[in-house]
Amino acid sequence: MDNKLLDLLVCPVSKAPLRLSEDRKELICDASRLAYPVRDGIPVMLESEARELDPEE
Repeated sequence: MDNKLLDLLVCPVSKAPLRLSEDRKELICDASRLAYPVRDGIPVMLESEARELDPEE
């Protein structure tokens, strides 16, 4: 994923910044505790597609 794109994207729920997961398969929002999938290099920014983060994550 392009870093310029990552700088522009925000969480659709909290409007907080996102970070790329270590395996580069999800965009993580620490504010809303949601992880948005990245499929074929395209972030899926739908709340219905996001998973809730575990307390340890």
